[in-house]
Amino acid sequence: MVTDRFRTLLSAAPVIDGHNDLAWEMRGRVRYDLDRLDVGVDQSGSGLHTDLVRLRAGGVGAQFWSAYVSVRLTGDAAVVATLEQIDFVHRLVERYPDLLALARDAEEIEAARASGRIAALIGIEGGHSIDGSLETLRLMFDRGARYLTLTHRLNTEWADSATDVPGVGGLAPFGYEVVRECNRLGMLVDLSHVAMSTMEAVLDVSSAPAFFSHSSARALCDHPRNVPDSVLERVAVSSGIVMVTFVPGFLRDDCREWMAEQGAFEATVEAPDDSPQWRDELAAWVRDHPRPPCTVADVADHVEHVREVAGLDCVGLGSDFDGVAATPDGLADVAGYPNLLAELSGRGWSDADLAKLTWHNAMRVIRETARYADPVAERTAA
Repeated sequence: MVTDRFRTLLSAAPVIDGHNDLAWEMRGRVRYDLDRLDVGVDQSGSGLHTDLVRLRAGGVGAQFWSAYVSVRLTGDAAVVATLEQIDFVHRLVERYPDLLALARDAEEIEAARASGRIAALIGIEGGHSIDGSLETLRLMFDRGARYLTLTHRLNTEWADSATDVPGVGGLAPFGYEVVRECNRLGMLVDLSHVAMSTMEAVLDVSSAPAFFSHSSARALCDHPRNVPDSVLERVAVSSGIVMVTFVPGFLRDDCREWMAEQGAFEATVEAPDDSPQWRDELAAWVRDHPRPPCTVADVADHVEHVREVAGLDCVGLGSDFDGVAATPDGLADVAGYPNLLAELSGRGWSDADLAKLTWHNAMRVIRETARYADPVAERTAA
């Protein structure tokens, strides 16, 4: 049962969530038109996992909005769509200035909290979004992007994905350049979605803390997107963070098999995956093929495993709300975070422990990553 205790805790140490796909969902539903779909009001009946009312109810203080675009988009089309995603976050903040504040660093996150607003951060989900260009990476950084997920479902030419056939064996030479440029900018290098070989290659070269925006523990669910214990141990050495995701297919092996069936169905849908038709066909498939049981307790299991292997200081939350077809029971939407805190509290987590999970660990990693920035250094391609 959620009590006032957790609401009090979240007022002091609100959730920093590493990943939310509202921008892509808004693209597919209404082409970003906030007049047609107003997320400033409760949208519980709309199928959205996210709106600003429920973010407040869930105790969210900072949200990384994903600038995700499908791997079906390549080259200039991927770059343009990513910039449109970033622009949507800017327009979202401009539309709701009393509720949201754009944040580019830890100080701006703190300032947003002090003003009673939710900090809006931006992460680029997929290296295909920069189309092999450090200049494009810098442009997106200048527009507010503060992490780059090196791959998505497929490899890029310079980094291997967890869910593709190995290509370059981790990172190609340009991949190392991308990591070094992210370090120079003070940009988080996101290792969610990448192959284990890529994780290891980045950990070998990066000077910043390891960062996973939305991943879970492979020891508990054998999905290649999850983080193996050997990498969790290296996350601890780097003083990094794994932001545990709520995706059922990354939490339980029976849900992983169900999600694989979902992926096979998606491959047969001819409509673009940013179209209402694609979303409607997927929703119909999910209605006919309900996911296996999955609850908030399964998320707590992964949180506890990351804590056990990497340490309390290296675990956070990265929900993937509005990027999944189904969520665990007890975590139906962004109002559900207190349910997870209640579950962990019942397992012996103190308020101080929970505050590290929700706020302090992510803030430390954001601060420490920014310390590696060298804005006066000559840019690689300048």
